[in-house]
Order: sequence, then structure tokens, then C-alpha cells
Amino acid sequence: MGIGMEYYIIIGVISLFSWLVSNTLKRKFKKYSKVHLRNGMSGAEIAEKMLADNGIYDVKVISTPGMLTDHYNPQSKTVNLSEGVYNKRNAAAAAVAAHEVGHAVQHAQAYKWLEMRSNLVPMVNISSKFSQFLIIGGLVLGAASSMGFWVLAAGVALMAIATLFSFITLPVEYDASNRALAWLENKHIVTREELAGSKDALKWAARTYLVAALGSLAMLAYWVLRLMASRD
Repeated sequence: MGIGMEYYIIIGVISLFSWLVSNTLKRKFKKYSKVHLRNGMSGAEIAEKMLADNGIYDVKVISTPGMLTDHYNPQSKTVNLSEGVYNKRNAAAAAVAAHEVGHAVQHAQAYKWLEMRSNLVPMVNISSKFSQFLIIGGLVLGAASSMGFWVLAAGVALMAIATLFSFITLPVEYDASNRALAWLENKHIVTREELAGSKDALKWAARTYLVAALGSLAMLAYWVLRLMASRD
């Protein structure tokens, strides 16, 4: 059972949408990086204030190299802000900094979707390493054969775990953005214009996760159908 043309079409469509969303996010980030905050606060200062306002004092805010490499690390309890966020004083930096602190707040409050996501991380690490090898192995052995079928099925099962992870990530990311925007507005950290820019930037950031989840689901559906067809 070889890889059909449908596979390459799916890969092409997913890659195209991913590229479009990623490029749009970069443009939005660049655009709102020019909307300077009237309060003059940097991304790091905004992150530290949001942590303090939520009663979180055991999380550090640190700088990390790269662009759009911002993330919250629950193991080390650090809010990692990229070079374009940590020292910058604009709407884009405010949005990203507050969003990452949103994850720290989720962690502190034991947000159930974040806990589910964290519990899946070890399994996803295994899936990312072995799912493709098992699928290729199943194809080489011949999925119509008993051994080939079960090797391919194992690969598809691991892929399903990764797909589940990508969908659980969605409420985690959207909730972090909602927490960030509510705090920015309620604490009057940003003006109405600055808030609009922050909302738009986070909206496109969330869409990168949505495209990834839908792409993962499309690939899973393809291999499930191929697996079922091999038994006919």
C-alpha cells in the first residue's frame, strides 16, 4: 500500500494554510509593535505586574532568544519572553506578555485543560518520535498482511494521541488570551486603541494552533481511512 496522491494534496493544503496564518501573524505583530503604550511599560514589567495582581510570586519573568519564542514553562515556573517582547513597550508586547502570564495563572489555579495537556506531554513526546516510523514500517511490510496492519495501526494510534493533544491545546490557548485581555482592560494597562491591537494579535496567534489542530485531524483521518481500506 503506497502513499496516494490524496496524501500529498492534504500535506500541500495544510502547509499553505499554515504558511498564510504564520505570515499574517508576523505582519500583525510587526504592525502592533508600532503601537507604543502610553503607560511606557515593557513586556517584562507587564508580565511581572500581572503575576503580582494574581498573587503569584514564585514565577520568574526571563528573556529568551528569538522571535515569537514566548512560552510559559510549568516545570521551571518561568515566563519566557522573546527579545521582541521582554524590553519592548507596545501593544504586541503587552498582548504576548499577558498571554504567557495567563498560562502561569492557569497553572496556579489548576486549570483542568492545562493539567490534561501537561499529562499528555510524555505520550506526545513518544508519538512525535515513533508514529511516522511505525506508519512507514506498516507500509513497507504491507498493511494487508497481519504484521503490517498492526504496525500501521500502532502508528495511527500514536498519531491520534498527538491529534488529541493539539485539540486540548486550543482551550488552553484561548483561555490564556481571554485572561490576558480581561486583565489588560480591567486594570487599564492599555488604551482602547492599544487593546484593539492586542486582541487582533492574539486572535491570529490562536489561529496558528487552530490550523495545526485541523491539519493534525486531517492527517489522522487520512491514515484511519487507509488503515480501514487495507482490511477490505
